[in-house]
Amino acid sequence: MSDKNKTTFFNTTVKEILAIFLFYFFFAWLYRIVLWYNGMWYEEEGIWGWTNLRGFWFASGQQYAFLLLASVLIWFFGYYLFRNKSRKWQILTVLLLLPIVTYFVREIRYMIVEAMGMNHLEGSGAIWDWYIPLLFLFIQFGCFFAYRYFRENERKIKLEGELRQAALKSELAAIKAQLNPHFLYNVFNTINASLPPENEKTRQMIAQLSDLFRYQLQASQTELVPLREELEFVKKYLDLEKARFDERLQIDINVPENLLDEMVPPMLLQPLVENSVKHGLASLINGGTISINIKKTEGKLKFEISDTGIGIREKTAAFEKGIGLNNTRLRLQKMYNSQMELLDNKPQGLKILFSI
Repeated sequence: MSDKNKTTFFNTTVKEILAIFLFYFFFAWLYRIVLWYNGMWYEEEGIWGWTNLRGFWFASGQQYAFLLLASVLIWFFGYYLFRNKSRKWQILTVLLLLPIVTYFVREIRYMIVEAMGMNHLEGSGAIWDWYIPLLFLFIQFGCFFAYRYFRENERKIKLEGELRQAALKSELAAIKAQLNPHFLYNVFNTINASLPPENEKTRQMIAQLSDLFRYQLQASQTELVPLREELEFVKKYLDLEKARFDERLQIDINVPENLLDEMVPPMLLQPLVENSVKHGLASLINGGTISINIKKTEGKLKFEISDTGIGIREKTAAFEKGIGLNNTRLRLQKMYNSQMELLDNKPQGLKILFSI
């Protein structure tokens, strides 16, 4: 991702900030040229007089600088602070702030230019320093909301495309999972029966692997399962991993008993846990700990899956490289309109947060 497309502050990109400054710079110069021509200053300054920077600042630059200040104030208090509200409330708040902020910024500008010995419109003519900025800001924020709608619609179309692709992959995976699963169970039973009695640990591992296949088949046929079953599946998966890592893998699961009957999408946690094992802990000589914490606040289940592994430096790129992470992110967006967050764990590792 190029630097100009990176989000800087207040969810605004460098490219958008640059566009705003160019927008104001262009209209400030345009206003300067209009005043220069209308006042016939070309007779005194010559044909290129409109390019004079000092004349630009005194004629229009300082006025548009205050107009930019008004724009930022309206945007912050009318849009950014209401970014989680509906578009209707954002527009109503901006419309309410437009005349209020325009008036106060105009009065502040008048005080400053008077203190600097500069001139401004007076008497009935001062109404133009009220009407023109108000009209300008009204048009500007109309364009702003149109631009935001365009960007959100563009993201929505892109997300729908990704969801369709993920759905197709899930359907193919489900078809593969259903290709004669009883054959797999029979093979597991045959292997179990052929093992001598002293290999009880191996027998248990094969039984656990059989349970994993059975749960994956169930996941392809149902939308929701009790949290209890999802956690049992994850525990069996981690037990098999623990047989490989031995004491290098520690597991810590904290879930209140009263949440175990909550319904969740199947195969929600396993891809995240697998990511922690494969990319976080596997390369560490001493291994580490995987923690699963689930609680319910404000009617939503809050999930936190963390590890003490090597962590991820480029969080955004992780979704592009990790199939499990990206598919889970898309499922959360589609089913719950929920966002997945990747954060640094303390003192080291990765922390995954989301709610449903």
